Amino acid sequence: MTVVDHGCLICSMEGAEPERVVFRDELWAAEVVPGYEVSGWFILRARRHAERMAGLSDGELSTFAFRARDLISAVTSVTGAPTTYLLMFGENYPHFHVLIAARGDDVEADRRTGDILKLRLERTDLPSSLSLVPLVKAAYERLTYGPTGAISPLEDSRN
Repeated sequence: MTVVDHGCLICSMEGAEPERVVFRDELWAAEVVPGYEVSGWFILRARRHAERMAGLSDGELSTFAFRARDLISAVTSVTGAPTTYLLMFGENYPHFHVLIAARGDDVEADRRTGDILKLRLERTDLPSSLSLVPLVKAAYERLTYGPTGAISPLEDSRN
C-alpha cells in the first residue's frame, strides 16, 4: 500500500515493526502505537489518510464496525477486562482512528470512563504491551477466519 505520511503519526504506522501489528487488511490495521503503549491498548486505523469519520470511503464505513467489534472481542478475551472502551477523538491526529482500551479491575474509579486516558502517562509499559500482540492477533484470527479462509463483513452471519 502506498501511503503519503503528511507528517501524521497514524500514517507512519504503515512502517511499524511487525511486533506492534495485530492485523492489517486492505482497509484497516490495528497496532500498538508509540505514546499509547499501555497494556491492552490498540489503535484501529484506516490504512489510508482519511480525515475523521466523514473522510471514510463507503468500503471503509461498511467494514469499520466489524473490525472494531472483532478487535474489541479479541482484546477482551485475552485481557479478561470487564470493560473494553472504544474511544474516538481525532483532535491531535485527524487521520481516522480509534483507541481500543481494555480496562481491568485494577483501574481505580478516578481513572475510568474518559479519565482512562490519564493511564497513557501513568501505565506506559512497552514490553507488557507488546507481549499481548501475538495473543490478541491469534484471538482476532480465530474470530475472523473460518475453515475456508477469511470471512468478509458482508458474509458475516454472526448477528
